[in-house]
Amino acid sequence: MTPRQRACCFGIMVEPHTEMAMSGKDSEICDMCPEDQWPNPSQTRCVPKVFEFLSYEEDTMASFFSIAVMLCCAVTCFIIRKFLLYWDTPLVKANNRTVSFILLVSILLIFLCVFLFIGYPVNITCKMRQTSFGFFFSVVISSVLAKTIMVYIAFKATKPGSSWRNLVEVRLSYYIVVTCPLVQVLICAIWLSVSPPYQEFDYNSYHEKIIIQCNEGSDLWFYSMLGYLGLLAAVSFILAFMVRTLPDSFNEARNITFSMLVFISVWIAMIPAYLSTRGKSMVSVEIFAILTSLVLEY
Repeated sequence: MTPRQRACCFGIMVEPHTEMAMSGKDSEICDMCPEDQWPNPSQTRCVPKVFEFLSYEEDTMASFFSIAVMLCCAVTCFIIRKFLLYWDTPLVKANNRTVSFILLVSILLIFLCVFLFIGYPVNITCKMRQTSFGFFFSVVISSVLAKTIMVYIAFKATKPGSSWRNLVEVRLSYYIVVTCPLVQVLICAIWLSVSPPYQEFDYNSYHEKIIIQCNEGSDLWFYSMLGYLGLLAAVSFILAFMVRTLPDSFNEARNITFSMLVFISVWIAMIPAYLSTRGKSMVSVEIFAILTSLVLEY
């Protein structure tokens, strides 16, 4: 028997010898509770099930995530402001300032995307939260990839008569930052057109509560989105690892190697935890992975 059938047996019982009708859990006549209700402890009547989602009002974890996001946004805005103040300085110019600016703005937008995961889920937020997160994260990793490639090219271009100088002049980093996220846009567009995420009421995972969650629609396209992020991160890590031994003036690749290694480790650890949880715990795992990987990007 299903969990619902085991737990919903109550009805009208005829008392022996007295032929008095009374309500009781030992009744031979069982009435099934509706899907959105559950028997009380004495199994004499149905009571409404509790709705569960990651709520601002009831969950301390939601408040913690909100405060963490606001602090991270404040720090990111401060860095962006400083970056713009020193926009024309040689140090900022040498740091590939346009790509770095795109990287910082994308990180800020991903932090804000966390608010789409918190609160009562509806169809529009279900569609937006994974796709927006996937797109902005692809911009972040593409920016890191572009910076890694440009570090390698810049070192090669210092040699006399090197043909690598042509790649520096054509602004290869801009093409990478634009092209790589377009692939993610295509994946998300197909996902939304074929089988988009939607609001779902889970009546069966728990006896006493109803989980309000987002069904990702197509698991294939959801994991394709995550897989593409993993591919970009892996390529960035490999390239950064290859150029980590460049002279000290080109030490940015060493930091990228560490950040990409941590990024990959966080998301690999997240997947089994994500698959083994339900409801607000599943959402909390993904939010934690997003915040952890982004903070370590700094």
